[in-house]
This record gives sequence, C-alpha cells and structure tokens, in this order.
Amino acid sequence: MPAPPWSSWEKWLQSPPGRYVLGWEQKCFDQIVADVFGFNAVQIGLPQINTLSENRMPMQAILIHSNDSLEYASKYHWHLIEGSSSELPFANESLDLVVLPHVLEFATDPHQILREVDRVLRPEGRLIISGFNPASLWGARQYLSRLIGSPYLPRDGQFIGLIRVKDWLQLLNFSLDRGHFGCYKFPLQGISSMNRMDFLEHMGNRWWPIFGAVFVVSAIKRHQGIRMIGQIAPVRVPAIQQLSPAAKRSKLKEIQDTVN
Repeated sequence: MPAPPWSSWEKWLQSPPGRYVLGWEQKCFDQIVADVFGFNAVQIGLPQINTLSENRMPMQAILIHSNDSLEYASKYHWHLIEGSSSELPFANESLDLVVLPHVLEFATDPHQILREVDRVLRPEGRLIISGFNPASLWGARQYLSRLIGSPYLPRDGQFIGLIRVKDWLQLLNFSLDRGHFGCYKFPLQGISSMNRMDFLEHMGNRWWPIFGAVFVVSAIKRHQGIRMIGQIAPVRVPAIQQLSPAAKRSKLKEIQDTVN
C-alpha cells in the first residue's frame, strides 16, 4: 500500500531541502510575528517549526492532528491541543493570531479551513500562511515529475499559488499586510550542492523575487463598518435669541413702575 501523505511529508522535512525551507521560514516567521500583539496565538500543524517563538502573547498553543509527531511538538513551551483544522475547537472571535504553515496544501478542503480561521479570529486579528510557489523552479520540477515519476516535493500536496490565496482571503474580507518570497536555490537534494548555492538567495531576492520556491503572506481580518452613501445635505442651526439676565429684567420693571 502507498505511504500516507503525512509520512512522506515528514520524511521530506528531514531531508536537506526540507531543512533548508524550514530554516528560511523560521527567520521569516520570527520577523512577522514579533510586532503582532494580543492575548491568544495558535499555530496549526507542522510541529517541526515554532512559528510563535518571537511572539509575546501570553497564551501560545499548537493544534496538532492525530498523525502529527508529538516528539517535535513537545520540544517547545506551548499548549498542545489535538483537533481538526477544518473544525477548530475555539470560540468565535477568540484568537488574535493564527499561523498556517503548509496547512492548506495538504488539506482536502482548504476553503473550510479559511472559513474556520475567519470564525475564530477577532476583528483586526492576524493570519499568516506559508506554502510552496508553483511558479518557481521547484514547482516546474514538481510538475515534470508527474510525467517522469520522480517527485522532488511530496506528491500528495496540491500546491496553491499566491494569487489564488489572495483571492480567497479577499472574499473573506482579509486585507493583505505583507508578503515574502524565498528559497531561490536549484531543486537539488545533496547538502554540499545546496550549500554551494547560497549566492542565489541574494540574486533571486533582487532579480526574480516572485519566483521563490516558498512564500509567506500575512493578512488582517477587517471588520465591516457602516458607510454613508450619497451627500449629506447641510442643516442650518437657527440662532438662539439673546436672553436678558433675571437681574436686569427685575431692575427694568422697577424703573417702569417708578415712571408710571
């Protein structure tokens, strides 16, 4: 029988390209979450990386699936919650930060996961997503591997482009905050060969930034408010007549009585 999707994914993460991707994403997550404030932060899946290490929220938790490795999840100081990403065990509008590291790619219904995230996030809460970029050398090799039968990335993932992710987020009234592309090295597997391509990181970030193998995007949940339609007619406030003080009125009455 073929291996389950999660086992091939975990095996790939332990390979040289997998460690290379996790290292780049760790730096990127540390930079983004450092200035996100609130009380409750949750990472969903991928316990091989701690995306909340640089965040200062008092409650940090990870939602792991039944097939995730507890060995990696127990390495960090966070609350362990077992559940399903399509039915998040959190109350409505109770979280300030949700991180989805490579979750949508291996989900049967990524739309449902985003709807659940929209439900549990507070207004102005932050959502961070990472994924593989199909418009890259890694994506091209993965596409060709379906024809020649030698995949470079886990075959079970359905990699989603950043443009489609942006469309999904805009439909849920999320506004994009920032985004990063990275991992410009050639899709090789050896450690020594990948180490010799360090110069490609600076070149790719300058000359072909949107063709990085991995992307990380940050979005903010916006709360729809009331907007006035049309021009408001000016209303003129009538002037208030000047009133005489009570002391002046009484004095005036005394003068009139004296005259009479």
